Amino acid sequence: MVHVSFYRNYGKTFKKPRRPYEKERLDAELKLVREMFLTLDEKDPKRIFEGEVLLRRMNKYALLDESQNKLDYMLALSVENFLERRLQTLVFKARMAKSIHHARALIRQRHIRVGRQVVNVPSFMVRVDSQKHIDFSLTSSFGGGRPVYVAISVAMSGNDLYVFDSTSDHSNCTLALEGVG
Repeated sequence: MVHVSFYRNYGKTFKKPRRPYEKERLDAELKLVREMFLTLDEKDPKRIFEGEVLLRRMNKYALLDESQNKLDYMLALSVENFLERRLQTLVFKARMAKSIHHARALIRQRHIRVGRQVVNVPSFMVRVDSQKHIDFSLTSSFGGGRPVYVAISVAMSGNDLYVFDSTSDHSNCTLALEGVG
């Protein structure tokens, strides 16, 4: 009986960086890409084909305008351009969160969706066509999901504790406890 072994390489071929938005690493990568494309000849097929793909992607993420459709405009890109397209920044700028930190918390707690998809990654890069579809998720208490007790209030008269429902107009509150105090 013949024993046949099949050796396969199941290892990864790519490793994600630990800090995807580290300034020094991003600057170094942008510099490499710039040098690679700008040192090639204008008629080089690699520069033409891969340059078009790269420019299309830059336009899709609004990193470059439609009028800036040349590889030379990539020299002006900075880290801030990439940070402006993150979901965390766009949620804050859309005034859905009080601060950039609050935006991050809302995203991690699955209160934000892009289109129909609930996204819980603050570094999600938002495309131009998806930007207008950023909203609270349907299951979130912020987006009209299931009613949640959001306020517990002690009534001014009589020290009675009332619990208000987020969907009611506060005229329909329930008496939770009498005579607290």
